Amino acid sequence: MSAPKVTAGRDQLGDFAPKFAEMNDEVLFSQVWSRTEQLSLRDRSLITVIGLMASGITDSSLIFHLQNAKRNGITKTEITEALTHISFYVGWPKGWAVFRMAMEVWAD
Repeated sequence: MSAPKVTAGRDQLGDFAPKFAEMNDEVLFSQVWSRTEQLSLRDRSLITVIGLMASGITDSSLIFHLQNAKRNGITKTEITEALTHISFYVGWPKGWAVFRMAMEVWAD
């Protein structure tokens, strides 16, 4: 599975911060996320969700990455186990916040 083409940087920030937008789309999402021989998209998704949670980033970017994790094969059982585990290390309130978001993404 290869990383999908991402244009979010250009779509949202292209006029205001064109270089940042270009680096978001071409470096982070094209070059880094495409290194699937080193680390699968599934694993990158899980790591990214945990990293954002640990940093306290619970905005639309985390929702995007939760959706991406689901698309990349992370199951409801796996995300709940990962979030439970990491909540003890990064903070219980962060766990609550991310669980609320994950519940919406994995609602079937």
